[in-house]
Amino acid sequence: MATSNTLATAQPTPDEALQRLVDGNRAFVADQPSQSDISRERRLALAEGQQPFATLVGCSDSRVGPEQLFGAGLGELFIVRTAGNNVDAAGMGSVEYSVSVLKVPLIVVLGHEKCGAVAAAADVVTKDVRFPGSIGRMIEPIIPAVLAAQRNVGEEKLVDVAVEENVRRMVERLQTFSEPMLIEPQERGELKVVGAVYELATGRVRWL
Repeated sequence: MATSNTLATAQPTPDEALQRLVDGNRAFVADQPSQSDISRERRLALAEGQQPFATLVGCSDSRVGPEQLFGAGLGELFIVRTAGNNVDAAGMGSVEYSVSVLKVPLIVVLGHEKCGAVAAAADVVTKDVRFPGSIGRMIEPIIPAVLAAQRNVGEEKLVDVAVEENVRRMVERLQTFSEPMLIEPQERGELKVVGAVYELATGRVRWL
């Protein structure tokens, strides 16, 4: 991981960064060829440093490829991925690094349909299922989202609603309950945190 931004180009505003992702996903849904730069020249430039325009907190699910669904190229997205798109201390440190050192103007928390980690948390709540090893500890932070969703919907829609609730809770954590290095740029309008859900079949990213 490069320790600083050495590409020396201006970062977009938070809204401009978000629009780039919206436009990239629109092209992805329309099956338009990606215009992302993966050339040798780009690789050589990135060897000197990185300047991603957005940080993405996403799920490890193999069906959700952030660069592909946003049409992003090398060095454009700083990605933190765990099952269920929740972050531990290492993940949060990575997010903070992207803001404080790389000066990214946008953080996106991206959940997705049929998330296995959320479904597992739902099984813990509704069926008292136990998971071995670190899997159980991994899904513990998702359980409050399932409980909140359970108050509003039946079991049939529980996972879908819990996916959204899980994203919203992570967004709230980053917006409100984080270190000053994340809060202060938001107060100055230099950083935005948004949530979204990826639809597996359509390829569409639905912004919350």
